[in-house]
Amino acid sequence: MLASSSPPPPSSYNPQRQETSSTLGLGLERVPSNGSLASSAPSTTAIGRTVPSASAAASAPQVGNVGHYIDPDLLMGISIDFRPPVLQAQLKPMTDPIPNIITLPYGRCPPLHIQAPSWKHLLKLLARMGNTKFEPTVKALSITKTELKLRTVIQFVRIHPASEDWRTILWFTIDHPVPPSLPNAQKYTNSHPNTLPWSYTLADLPMLLRNAADAPMSRTYTIPSTESLPYPTLPINFPNLALYLQAALDFSRQAKEDNTGYRKLAKMVQTCYPNTEEPSNEPREKTTVGGMFKRVIGRGNNKKKTGKTNNEETYEYITPFVPDEWG
Repeated sequence: MLASSSPPPPSSYNPQRQETSSTLGLGLERVPSNGSLASSAPSTTAIGRTVPSASAAASAPQVGNVGHYIDPDLLMGISIDFRPPVLQAQLKPMTDPIPNIITLPYGRCPPLHIQAPSWKHLLKLLARMGNTKFEPTVKALSITKTELKLRTVIQFVRIHPASEDWRTILWFTIDHPVPPSLPNAQKYTNSHPNTLPWSYTLADLPMLLRNAADAPMSRTYTIPSTESLPYPTLPINFPNLALYLQAALDFSRQAKEDNTGYRKLAKMVQTCYPNTEEPSNEPREKTTVGGMFKRVIGRGNNKKKTGKTNNEETYEYITPFVPDEWG
């Protein structure tokens, strides 16, 4: 369980109301004057950080929100960057300050990644980063006239052929419409978990994603959009992102065995992290934020072999957070 602390008021978790001034931000604005996006990967100098003071910068790796201490163990093996992740057998602490704002460009830009030692580790960390959020760049907002949606790809990667350790990597871009004239456009509009989103094809793919098909060293799942699990709308803060990811896993566990591929994520978690979670025996329930939160706050009493209810296990991952709509 996470170290106890008093949760912030609900307003601090609302993506529409979070403060954006005096933040320690990780932002990449790669949009030239003509409005197009650069196709090259952002360099280190493109990552802008506004540091209020030297003391704030020094404490940033441990503090994710006012009054919210992040256990240093949760920062082991963590990386957040537009550059490809580096897989290491020996976990090392996150060297960069924890960002408050991560801005995502629209169009031709490599996907952002977040790497963690495991699925459970990642959800716990995201739930703790209450003052961190994704938001579109100013240029992205000026280019588009509609709501901007987050496209998420989940990848589990084995660090070495002889190792049993898997790393969890999340990839993120802003959704981009598929050109109607594109040959085989249906491949991208059907939102299948085995297909990378169209927005990922607009720039050079990281090496780890170039062969997205399942292999002994890698498992990949593109979170689809369904009536009960729509794409999140930007901006979105990290506790709500954790809720969205847990809802995606819950949705996958409830899905039928068919050609939609929706069951794939549940199988990935069970295969790569067999000691992390067990499938729930709870009755099937429509996966919505409201339904998900009912399980988080403890409505339900179905015990598992571990002695925990599905509610208690989810609560352990997501606590502390204040529920809010992620879409």
